[in-house]
Amino acid sequence: MPAIDQFLDAADIAAELVGDRRVATRWQDSSVLPRMSIGMLACHLGRQTVRAAELLPVAATDEPLDTVAEHYRRAAWVTAADLDDPALDRSTDQSEAALGHPALVARMAGARSTVAALSLDDQAADVVRIPWQGWSLRRSDFLLTRMIEIVTHVDDLARSVELPTPSFPIEVYRPVLQVLAELAVERHGQAAVTSALTRSERMPPTISAF
Repeated sequence: MPAIDQFLDAADIAAELVGDRRVATRWQDSSVLPRMSIGMLACHLGRQTVRAAELLPVAATDEPLDTVAEHYRRAAWVTAADLDDPALDRSTDQSEAALGHPALVARMAGARSTVAALSLDDQAADVVRIPWQGWSLRRSDFLLTRMIEIVTHVDDLARSVELPTPSFPIEVYRPVLQVLAELAVERHGQAAVTSALTRSERMPPTISAF
């Protein structure tokens, strides 16, 4: 399962992309995601590192969920019916984007240093509370959820500024892919996922994990 080192590798790739001048110069432009500017999307991506810095030091008192898949099964945003659903509220992204690109770069750098220090001092909690969800995850599962967010939104941001999507180390990408594949199979069935991966001549409609 992912450790803090793997998370930091993912966070570094996110920070490098966020720091690109094209993100700064196109901050106000629309991203590939509806109702999100490039600045809002960059802030959403950067917040994955910030959340890790905020939550890893605080030990949860309740029992964690069994799996990362269960986290996504329960998450309200996964089953949100439309963009007006409160679970898809983007007001935090908007308010953070209003602070500008340099502020985001500084937030991410500070959060990265905090997480690295937690790892060196062995101060990260074994079970992490996720207050906006109302449940807890084991540390490795929490880190994996942040890595899934990073891998997903790095692709979104790169496409928004017309850059190649960065590649991640296999130690980062493999567990992310495993969870996404599991969720896609649950949603679409084994046959659809198998066809999408192996049979271009009968490729089904879009196979999404969410």
